[in-house]
Amino acid sequence: MTDPVFGITIRRDANESAMPSNALMSVVGICMPFDKAATATQEAFDAAFPLGVAVRLNSNDTALLALCDKDSLFIDAVEGVNAQLGPFQVAAQLVVNRVAEDDDIGETIANIIGSSVDGTGIHSFVNAGADLGVYPRLIMTPGYTTQQFGALTQLTLSTQGSAMTIAPTVGFTGGGSDPNKVLPTAHAVMGTGPDAQKVASLVIDTAGAYLSGTIAVTFSGGGVDGGKVLPTAAGTIEELANGVCAALPEVLNKILAVAVVDGPNGLAAFTQWRETLSSDRLIPVTPGVKRLDASGDVVTRPAAPRVIGVAVRRDYQADGRPFRSWANQALYGIVGPEQNYRFSLTDGATEGQEILAAQGSIIVRGDSGDDFAIAEGGFVYIGTDNLSAETIWQQYHKVRGRDFIELTCLRTLRQFLGRFNLTTQTIQSVINTVHNILAKAEAQGDILGFKVKFDPDLNNAQDLRAGHIYIDAQFEEAPVFRRLTMTSRPYAPALQATIDEILARQNLITG
Repeated sequence: MTDPVFGITIRRDANESAMPSNALMSVVGICMPFDKAATATQEAFDAAFPLGVAVRLNSNDTALLALCDKDSLFIDAVEGVNAQLGPFQVAAQLVVNRVAEDDDIGETIANIIGSSVDGTGIHSFVNAGADLGVYPRLIMTPGYTTQQFGALTQLTLSTQGSAMTIAPTVGFTGGGSDPNKVLPTAHAVMGTGPDAQKVASLVIDTAGAYLSGTIAVTFSGGGVDGGKVLPTAAGTIEELANGVCAALPEVLNKILAVAVVDGPNGLAAFTQWRETLSSDRLIPVTPGVKRLDASGDVVTRPAAPRVIGVAVRRDYQADGRPFRSWANQALYGIVGPEQNYRFSLTDGATEGQEILAAQGSIIVRGDSGDDFAIAEGGFVYIGTDNLSAETIWQQYHKVRGRDFIELTCLRTLRQFLGRFNLTTQTIQSVINTVHNILAKAEAQGDILGFKVKFDPDLNNAQDLRAGHIYIDAQFEEAPVFRRLTMTSRPYAPALQATIDEILARQNLITG
C-alpha cells in the first residue's frame, strides 16, 4: 500500500511505558535419584523421567507420579510440597531431574552435582527456561545436603625413622564410625644424603571420605634390617562442606533462585555444618520431620520439601510476589519434628534460638500451656535468614523480592530494545516503566520506598550516540518483623487519677 495523494495516513506508535511482565518465582526444582514403582514398566518410567533430563510437570499429575516408587524420597518431596498448599491451590509447578543412584553415597552426590559443561545434575536447571519454558526458583535435593565429607587434609611426620632400606607402607585406622567411611591412602618418600634410610616426607594420595573421628597413622615394611625404626606421623581430619550445598550457589546465581537445604540435627552438628557454607541463596533448615508412610509406620524425612511448600503457599497468597517471609507458618502432613528443640520467645539461650542466631531455621512444636512457645499447637516453621555474610541480604525474602523486581524489569524492558530510537520519549518511557513496577511494589507493601532517575553522572553524549543509557533505580525491601522490645514500667499519673476519682465521688455523696 502506498500513501494517498490526497488523504490521511495513520501510523501507530507504541513508544509508551510498558505493562509489567511479572517473573515466575514459585516453580519448584527437584534433582535427585528415584526408582520406578513396582507396577510400572521400565519403558514407561524412562519415557516419563529420562535419566539426566529435566522434565516439567505439575505436583498433582497422578499419571506420571504413579510411575514412581511411592516410598522414595522423591514422592515424599512432592507430597511434602502438596501438603502445604493453601486454599484454592491445586498443585505446584515442578521441574524434575532424575539422576543415577550408586552404591557409594559420594558417587550419588556427584551425579546430583553434575557438570556445568555438560548441563547435567543441578546444572540442568540453568537451561530449563530455554528447554521447558520455566526456570525453577525454589530448588531442593532432599536427603543429600546433610552429609559432610570429613577428609584427611594434613599428614605431619613426627619422626623420620631409621635403617629402612625401602619406603615403608603407610596405613590408617580409626576415622569414626560412619558406615560410608573411606580411609585415605598415602605413601612415604625416602630421603637422600644425611636422610638416607629415613622417611623425608609423606604424600597424601587420596583424602578419604566421611571421616568423623580421630585417625591413626601406621607404618609397616621398610625392609629387613633388624635395626630399623619405623617413622611416626599424625593426620589431621577436616570436616569439608557438603558437596551439593557447595555446588548449588553457582546454579542459583545464574538463574536467580534459592535452595532450601537440610542441615544435620542438633546445635553442635548444625553449627559445624553451617560454618562450611556461605551464600545468600542457601536457606538451611533443621531438624527433619516425622510422617506416616503408606503402611502407617512413622518414618523420618527431610524438612526441605515442607518449607518449599510453605514458600509456594506464601507466594500464592501474595499474587505470586515473593516478598513475604515464610516464618511463623504451620507445617501440615507431619506428625512431629525429628528432634524437639527447646525454644522460647524470650530466651536466646535455647537451642532453637541459637540455631536461629547461626542463620538457620527450625521446626518447633506448639504448646498450649507454654506462654513462651511460638503457637498454641501444631508444628511451626521459624526462619527468616539465608547464609549470606552480608547483613543487608541475610533475609531471604529480600533476596527473592529483589530477584522478582529485577527479572520483571528485564522481561518488561526488553521490548524497547531495537524497536525504538533513543529519543527523549524512549528514555522517559523506560523510566516510567521502571517507576510503575516499583510504585506497585510500594503500594502492596513489598518495598518501603523508591527512586528512579536518568543518572546525570553516568550518561554522556558518547554513550547516547551508541544507544546506551543508564537508569538509576533505588528501592528498599520491607524487612520482616521478627523482634519486639516493649518497655514495661509503672505509671504514676494513674495513682493521682484514682485519688481524684475517689474525691469526686465523695463530693457527690456529701453534696
